[in-house]
Amino acid sequence: MAVLAQERFLIVTGKGGVGKTTVAASLAVQLAGRGKRVLVAMCNAKERLSAMLGSAPIDADVTPVLPASAGFAGVWAVNMEPQRALEEYGMLTLKSRALYKVLFDNKYVRMFFRAVPGIQEWSMLGKAWWHTTEEQADGTPRFDVVILDAPATGHGLDMLRVPKVIQEVVPPGILRRDADRAMELFRDPARTAVVLVTLPEEMPTTETLELAHALRTELQLPIARLVVNGVLPPLFSLAERAALEALPLASAPSDVAPGEAALAAGRDRAVRERVQAHSLARLGKELPVQTTYLPLLFEDAAQPAAIQKLARRVAVVRA
Repeated sequence: MAVLAQERFLIVTGKGGVGKTTVAASLAVQLAGRGKRVLVAMCNAKERLSAMLGSAPIDADVTPVLPASAGFAGVWAVNMEPQRALEEYGMLTLKSRALYKVLFDNKYVRMFFRAVPGIQEWSMLGKAWWHTTEEQADGTPRFDVVILDAPATGHGLDMLRVPKVIQEVVPPGILRRDADRAMELFRDPARTAVVLVTLPEEMPTTETLELAHALRTELQLPIARLVVNGVLPPLFSLAERAALEALPLASAPSDVAPGEAALAAGRDRAVRERVQAHSLARLGKELPVQTTYLPLLFEDAAQPAAIQKLARRVAVVRA
């Protein structure tokens, strides 16, 4: 699969429980293997990325999790905390830790910021954006790609709305300037790609299509990739599925003979295959973007070996 990894910012989002962090980790490994210095930015999440990559626990400091080596540019990660991110933003803006402490480091100002709608979301989204602007001493980017492991569908959409709200209601100034710059990046398909993650099931499919509609029509963000996670290889033909689904259900578990248990398992698999086929057909029709299908792993997917396996299957490709 051809890889066009020119994007500077990847937004990985989808319904909770579909494997967003697994996909973010797989993308990071794949891109680092293609010479990209990658930062994975999580949003105050229950941290599982370190187990997936076999690293030390990841906190609010940017931490190297997979070191650079021959043919591998390295992966860094940060688990952004709203208060810490807001403090960093304040110090960057004021260019002085002492001045920041005088103006902001008191309980009244902290209470005020906690009460401002969207400020915590912006502190994390803005931090992830800022990392795309960081430079090394020689003027080259500190990170070639920043991957935002965004919150689940509803919260993730609210977070991505915040800079647009700032543009609409905040008067000209530093906050408005940075929101303008962030939205310019987010809406540029040459530099930003949204990667939607879903499962081949009815509810995740519906939520993914609704999310895609909001991202395109309301926020004008470029959806470049759909990743369907947990895909089962089909075992049965259409006729076999129909025959298995027509089998009668036992009235109680005690009524199931050993041979009937195998048929019951086959019937359950046939139902799942039918739902999967319907979901994939619906996604293909209503969301025609480049799609990657990741297999259902029967071993633990939150392990380095599984991430390496999935990394060989994912790619960032233009639609």
